[in-house]
Amino acid sequence: MTTKSNKMGVGQLTIITMVNMMGSGIIMLPTKLAQVGTISIVSWLVTALGSCALAYAFAQCGMFSKKTGGMGGYSEYSFGKSGNFLANYTYALSLLIANVAIAISAVGYAVEVLNVNLSPVQTAMWTIVVLWITTILNFWGARITGNISGVTVWGVIIPVVGVCIIGWFWFSGKMYVDSWNPHHTPIFEAISASISMTLWSFLGLESACANSDAVDQPEKNIPIAVLGATIGAAIIYIISTNVIAGIVPNMELAKSSAPFGLAFAYMFNPITGKIIMALMVIACIGSLLGWQFTIAQVFKASAEEGYFPAFFKKVTSKDAPIIGMIVLTIIQTLLSLMTISPNLYAQFNVLVNLAVVTNLVPYLLSMAALTVLLKLGNASVSKVKITTGVAFIGSLYSLYAMYASGEEAMFYGSLVTFIGWTLYGFISPRFDCKDTSNAVTENKNCNLDA
Repeated sequence: MTTKSNKMGVGQLTIITMVNMMGSGIIMLPTKLAQVGTISIVSWLVTALGSCALAYAFAQCGMFSKKTGGMGGYSEYSFGKSGNFLANYTYALSLLIANVAIAISAVGYAVEVLNVNLSPVQTAMWTIVVLWITTILNFWGARITGNISGVTVWGVIIPVVGVCIIGWFWFSGKMYVDSWNPHHTPIFEAISASISMTLWSFLGLESACANSDAVDQPEKNIPIAVLGATIGAAIIYIISTNVIAGIVPNMELAKSSAPFGLAFAYMFNPITGKIIMALMVIACIGSLLGWQFTIAQVFKASAEEGYFPAFFKKVTSKDAPIIGMIVLTIIQTLLSLMTISPNLYAQFNVLVNLAVVTNLVPYLLSMAALTVLLKLGNASVSKVKITTGVAFIGSLYSLYAMYASGEEAMFYGSLVTFIGWTLYGFISPRFDCKDTSNAVTENKNCNLDA
């Protein structure tokens, strides 16, 4: 049992949550936003508001839910086992896709560091190499993974926070204003064009709801920490990406595959830029190392619940689900080959949009289940009204983010979601067999094996 002296305070929890969110999500953002223009600051404000609504709602889910399994457990309150399955399935799929995007980020920065040109096929091959290296390093268990990731995350934090603090000395207000809307895109279209990418940097906020046993005064501190971390991350994201827009010319920034390195090259010299790029390569690999282990654990937990094939839950003496890791990396290898593009950033963008759409499915399920969850948790009437209202705002934002991700991402995201419903149909007898011949149906134990 955790004693009060060993529990995290609100400050510690806020910092840990911010670090978990920042990861590698920001390192390609300046390029995407430069393609839209500095008008994308409006997208940041919309995303910050939507993310805060989601963060608050998830904090309440974490406090009142009596079920395990994160978003799957939350969804089960309103949608039963099918909702639990779909939330787990789409979340796992989004992580699978997102990890390929992180690997592509690492390759993009490495290309700039080494000053080499890669063909689309070569880029895909190196992306696959990075995926397999980070998978194999996880074979020795979570402890080594955690230690490495805890150090490498500073490769992102130092450059990003550095730009926020000292970048102003090189900031040109004229350059920033001139980059406001370079393509004269209608305002709504311009805002929508960068929504999915700004949301990408906040994905993972749902994991911020720490175990209440490890937090001092969880009812008070978890919502404060989650909201504080989301707001803090939003401030850092907005400042860093907008400062860079006033340092690097828009056209050059929009074509870069290593925007932060390019910014430091402008601020100091090309060597400094290379050092920053190298730091971010290391940070990407460290982040991917942690996420490759995390996704294997997500599939393992779902397999233990009976949702995914049993081989995902097999572990070694180091508690590493190696078989699951190998299978997932094979799938990621195929994804890397399927999304080959003449432009590295274009490949990254396709994957990000699809990851965002699939990740928003469990968000929507969780938001929709919150009212039932709170009422079963005996929350006060005012608490239910306020939280349901905030969850509704989070849901509206999630739907808008889906729309803004584009027709292609929505098409493929919808397709894989429907595939999920089909898959659940085959395994549903494990959870819910009903006697349809009787007007009053009731659950029966079918005792069906996988």
